[in-house]
Amino acid sequence: MKKVTNILGAAIVALGFSSCELDSLSLTGKDSSNFPLNETDAMQLMAGIYTNNNVVSGEPQSSFLYAAMLASDDQLGGGGTDDRQMQSFDLLMNYNQNATEGFYKRRYQGINRANSAIEILPSLPLTDEQIAQYRGEALVLRGLFYYELASMYGTNIPMTTASTAADEYQPVSAAEFWGQIIQDFYEAATTMPEKQMGGKSGRIDRYVAQAFLARAFLFYTGFYCNGETLADLVSTNYSPLESVKLPNGYVLQKSEVADLIDECAKKSGYSLVGKFANIWPYTNKYTVNDIELPAIKGQGYKWVEDDGGENPETLFAVKFNKDASWNADIFGNGLIGNSNQLALHFGTRAQAYEAHFPFGGGWGAGTVATNLADDWKQFEGGNDPRMSLSFTSWSENYPKFKKGASNHAQETDYRQMKIGPITCKNPDDPADIIKNFDKYAMGTDGWTGGNEDNFQLANTTDLIYMRFADVLLMHSELKKDAWGINLVRGRVGLGEVAYSEEALRQERRFELAFEGTRWNDIRRWHIAADALDKQQNVQIWHVGTETTNTAHGGGYKARYNATAGFFKIPEAQIDLNKGLVPQNAGYTDNSGEYQSW
Repeated sequence: MKKVTNILGAAIVALGFSSCELDSLSLTGKDSSNFPLNETDAMQLMAGIYTNNNVVSGEPQSSFLYAAMLASDDQLGGGGTDDRQMQSFDLLMNYNQNATEGFYKRRYQGINRANSAIEILPSLPLTDEQIAQYRGEALVLRGLFYYELASMYGTNIPMTTASTAADEYQPVSAAEFWGQIIQDFYEAATTMPEKQMGGKSGRIDRYVAQAFLARAFLFYTGFYCNGETLADLVSTNYSPLESVKLPNGYVLQKSEVADLIDECAKKSGYSLVGKFANIWPYTNKYTVNDIELPAIKGQGYKWVEDDGGENPETLFAVKFNKDASWNADIFGNGLIGNSNQLALHFGTRAQAYEAHFPFGGGWGAGTVATNLADDWKQFEGGNDPRMSLSFTSWSENYPKFKKGASNHAQETDYRQMKIGPITCKNPDDPADIIKNFDKYAMGTDGWTGGNEDNFQLANTTDLIYMRFADVLLMHSELKKDAWGINLVRGRVGLGEVAYSEEALRQERRFELAFEGTRWNDIRRWHIAADALDKQQNVQIWHVGTETTNTAHGGGYKARYNATAGFFKIPEAQIDLNKGLVPQNAGYTDNSGEYQSW
């Protein structure tokens, strides 16, 4: 009798999928003979897959999204002198032989759940539309998990689409690996019902599948356009492929992906938020009127999610709730993943809250690279409104902030404003700064263990994986026209432009800054080595002393050319596979090991 594992108890709550799980066989007596039998069971089956995103978010420092943000040319590692994991991602090096094993194991756990669901769903007593919906969700989640793993480690790692483990590791080519990822997204994008699930639910729909299909297609056809060797991947030649052969034999054309992203852009019902600033939680009603930043003060901004509102621009996000705790579930997964731990990591490193209001405290990851600030000031003559709504200068706007304080490494003069805790002032005592506005936005009823006052556990804002602006920019890139670009520019009052690769690349960089997309963009465009090299010798503060961002491992360009941007496969996983999984280039000796700043 086949065991159905880890799928019950991942309750679907009003705020999305939680990360509470139960083992269905050992705790409820359910197995494949009596589970799943109906739509409620199918929902629980799907929740068990979705909750993998919360589990991964509970340990963001080992995840691909975290690595992608720090490795890009727009952010440095930051953190303190002991936060070597942050700095190693930035420097394209490794710290600790199993530094990212938590992410690796959890994503494969999610893949196994998705594989089980994909096998089981067609046999359930559901309508054809229900099966298409649930199966599509499982396909997209499996595709997303493999997308992150392949982006992080390359394609030397195992690939399986079956719920039963293979007897032995079987290598596949990059074309086969990415073909499966793209096939998963394509099947979901063309078979799911034509119905928007809505960003607030946290559910995946047909249009989310189309967006992830475009993202995966653009990355694979660009990054691998020259071939699969290290020399091919780090070549500066960019001639993207026009088609991809899928494992089922179908050859998917770029024009078909373009048509599907057109459907997503024009028929999905998702849309741009009217004002760019209203996307980000610093404009929430408990905070916005007390912000002294010139770009925000008195502008009438209002967070789109105030009073339970839905963000029409969010296609897919990880949802959080009030139930985070330091405890673990019965499988050892920390319930900390019920809170947005990525936000905590990107919070401002320990200083008095009034010194950096409204940006809350955290571990100081991802300081803004000076080269990004310099480039953005040249874009549109320095008149792009998104610049002052996406990052701020300490020296210009925060005179009480001491750069390099609190044992800070790689501090710069800039702080990003999109991701991180947001504080507010106590309405009963304006001199008192509340650690997180969520205390008021979500109310205090139902918080676990008084977490409404816990700056480490109270972050509940969405972790957005895909928003509509990205869809519009991918539409322009695939269609080679400026329609999507100009909609994005028009929102912030910038004039229309003709389509060009340069215009597209600039818009992606500035519109999506600090959202995790830049890393794979510069890799697929084959500009990564030169872009990263611009971080060399930029101004930083280290433990309060002004200095420059120095080379490690030979420097950014050398490390990129040695690795193609892949990170070290955890040694424990190589051992588990009896050494059959080869270690990635750049990590086979100590030259790729980061020691300290």
